[in-house]
Amino acid sequence: MIDIGLLLIRLVIGLLFIGHGVQKLFGWYGGYGLKGTGGWMDSLGLKPGVTMALIAGLAELIGGILFASGLLTPLAGLMIAATMVMAIVKVHGPNGLWSTRNGYEYNLTLLVVAIGIALIGPGQYALDAFLF
Repeated sequence: MIDIGLLLIRLVIGLLFIGHGVQKLFGWYGGYGLKGTGGWMDSLGLKPGVTMALIAGLAELIGGILFASGLLTPLAGLMIAATMVMAIVKVHGPNGLWSTRNGYEYNLTLLVVAIGIALIGPGQYALDAFLF
């Protein structure tokens, strides 16, 4: 049952990060694409904005794919965690903890889940278990 639980966590978190990545990269699912996301990142002081949007989008897309599939899970967890640290530091941190005030509660939850799975492993139903 533990392995099924790990699979469910990896799939949901990984697929959501894939979605966020393609929002930034391609403007899919209501996203703004590289140019729009880059402009927003410029406004946050993350310059050059388009390059930062590309890095964030790729980290979310690739990290999400790796996390969902359970491949190179420590790297995937690190990629997801890094994007959440930046989201906390640059966007949500000044608003406090609670998401009702646009705080970092949700980002912290994702950060801890990504690190937790990276530390304990992806479970039996993962490419890491099959390949390594």
